Amino acid sequence: MRLSRAAVLAQAKAAALDGVRRLNCWGSHLTDISICRDLPNIEVITFSVNGISDLEPLRRCQNLSELYLRRNNIRSLDELFYLKTLPRLRVLWLAENPCCGPDPHRYRMTVLRNLPSLQKLDNQAVTEEELSQALVDGVEITAPPARSSVENGWSECTASSAAGSTTEPDSDLLSLDDTNKTQEELDMKPVPRDKYSFSLQETDCSCKKRNNVLNAILLLMKELDAEGLEIIQQTVARRLQAFQKKELQEE
Repeated sequence: MRLSRAAVLAQAKAAALDGVRRLNCWGSHLTDISICRDLPNIEVITFSVNGISDLEPLRRCQNLSELYLRRNNIRSLDELFYLKTLPRLRVLWLAENPCCGPDPHRYRMTVLRNLPSLQKLDNQAVTEEELSQALVDGVEITAPPARSSVENGWSECTASSAAGSTTEPDSDLLSLDDTNKTQEELDMKPVPRDKYSFSLQETDCSCKKRNNVLNAILLLMKELDAEGLEIIQQTVARRLQAFQKKELQEE
């Protein structure tokens, strides 16, 4: 049964007065959770299936151990900034929010990097291996969210710190540096700049896609053994021969 906003507020106020440690407001059309500022002793909060977007009031809930926020309107993972100060938080369910974005791995790694004390995230147990990997693949959130220009779960400041701003004239060259560092680790020749860079005014995204694919392949090659690398080498040799044959035919 869905509660009216007035009923939710009444329940929250009663919890504050009586020292109740659980608050269940599932599917209550909530958008404002400012009442949480008055619930310092609350331990379990269920806010799933609402319209919540701002988690700042939760920073006052210092005894909070379980927080359920599935299916809300949380648009930026920068909102995690307000949960980093909760020393007892062990369970978080954040799935089905816009902040999860299109990349499940990046989302999970970023949450775990910023909340390493979690024991369960989105109803899935957290492993020691994930916590270690989160230090590499996750994005550190060091500031509260900007209340604008949030897309795919990442605000402008987080996205630019993680991937580099596209307004900088040398952003493609920075990607080239990253690629060449990976190639050096694999004892491969660096990619020439004239083969890699592209005009920032290009509307065709094929070059960017190619560069992203190249980076992904180079990173995955680190995980291969000698047999796997030999297969890659043979496949690349066949592809090169095919391209060379095609160029000769076109000439």
